[in-house]
Amino acid sequence: MRDEATHGRRTFLRHAGALGAAASLTTLPGCGPRSTIDLGGTGADRTLTAVIGYGNDGSWDPTQTASAFAMAANNHIYEGLADTDPITRAPYPALATRLPADPSATTWRFTLRPGATFHDGRPVTADDVVFVFDRILDPGTQTLAKGFFTGWLKEVRGVDTRTVDLVLGFPFPDGIARLTLAKIMPRHVFSRPGAWDDAIKGLAVGTGPYRQTAHHPKSNTTFAAYGGYNGPRRPAFRRMNWLTVVDAASRVARISGADAGAQISDNIPYANIDRLRRGGLSVGGGAGMNNLFLMFNTRHKPFDDVRVRQALHYAIDKEKIVEVALKGHGKAATSFLDEANPAYRRAKTVYGYDPGRAKALLAAAGVSGLRIDILAVNVSWLVDCLPTIKSCWDAIGVATTLSPQETTAVFTKMDQRQDYQVVAAVSNPNQFGLDADLVMHYNYGPENLWTGYARWADDAVAKRLFADMDAATREPDPDRKRTMIQDYVDIVAEQAVLYPVVHNELITAWDPRRVTGIRAQPYPGINVLTAKWV
Repeated sequence: MRDEATHGRRTFLRHAGALGAAASLTTLPGCGPRSTIDLGGTGADRTLTAVIGYGNDGSWDPTQTASAFAMAANNHIYEGLADTDPITRAPYPALATRLPADPSATTWRFTLRPGATFHDGRPVTADDVVFVFDRILDPGTQTLAKGFFTGWLKEVRGVDTRTVDLVLGFPFPDGIARLTLAKIMPRHVFSRPGAWDDAIKGLAVGTGPYRQTAHHPKSNTTFAAYGGYNGPRRPAFRRMNWLTVVDAASRVARISGADAGAQISDNIPYANIDRLRRGGLSVGGGAGMNNLFLMFNTRHKPFDDVRVRQALHYAIDKEKIVEVALKGHGKAATSFLDEANPAYRRAKTVYGYDPGRAKALLAAAGVSGLRIDILAVNVSWLVDCLPTIKSCWDAIGVATTLSPQETTAVFTKMDQRQDYQVVAAVSNPNQFGLDADLVMHYNYGPENLWTGYARWADDAVAKRLFADMDAATREPDPDRKRTMIQDYVDIVAEQAVLYPVVHNELITAWDPRRVTGIRAQPYPGINVLTAKWV
């Protein structure tokens, strides 16, 4: 496999979330795009129309993507050996016939579901499974999924055409839920020259209940029920049309009123909740790891001084942000982890609103006359939070300007190693899973993209943190493991290199007169695998 480390590092966040330039989709004969926007049909044959508040032009490569739209769609198109319930995150057998009988074993044997086929009709084999895991574990290939597996998974071996063994480096029961992050892709499609670039652009061929029928970047993606699907979560909708509508007002208009063209929408603005409910819609919230975070460039003085980073966090009136910008649908961060996480413990360092302490820390660091330009992504709810941050920093003598930009522009600067002071952005690792080890490794590590953006990996404290993280991963006792994670989260809190300001709810609205079985999830996107027409 060719060395893609540089390419992957450059493209990962450029293609994440609402990122990436518009791209045309390379068509695979027999299962590629065939239709444009299709809102037709009546009765059970009608199209489920969803409004997604994120771009559909990020990477669609399941081994690479952090795109909210693509990850939600891929959960309907692809399957892992095991998948997880979108709300409880409990694992269940998907392409495999059962979960491991002994989760603490160091070899897990999986048998593929009889009769499982890809959307082009070709049967799924052990070679396809090995192909995907080889890409993820390849040290010369930089993928997002690598960080979720390489610490504990040694190799994947084909036993026969329908059987594979996963060989672990040590017992790691949490890995079963992570198998949903290794979507099984057809070797005969994605081993072709240029196919991984096609996957980034939108080519999607899986074994799941829905197949992709058209992909129009910055507009919509359509799906149809896959007639050959014989797995555990059968498709309830013959067709689906997912619209990408980043503008909040346009998104609300699509889901509400007499001319509403959609049955479900995610990313609902807090100010519209009551009106949508009065209009007969169900509106649900999900609280989790969704957060506004600050990331400091530790190579840009004075942000190499932990006291300066701490001062700027203490200066922010987080309760005002929750009240004014989030309309009460959030909480001030009291740990890197949100309070609903099973491993949550209040951090030893909690940044309550304390402008006096902020001024004292700046003085102790010998900093005065500091001027900061906040480079921020233009996600609507984050932009609503920025004026409070500015006013709080101005109040302690830190002259602050705000520079919200397209997410693509912000992370292109990061990829190009351009200088910056502070980035304000949003994140939600819960789209990958709930376990704290996974959440923390998504954000911190010696080869981690975010840690690289912060220019912090070579710091002595960082090296100690990474060693503590690896030790916690290997700890077999669950209670001891949780304590070890909580202890190193205290280091993350104290250092405040990349750290949340607030955790907030994500809001989903749907029409209960037309669809049922919808569950609001605490991370971006939607999941309709348990939904159906009323």
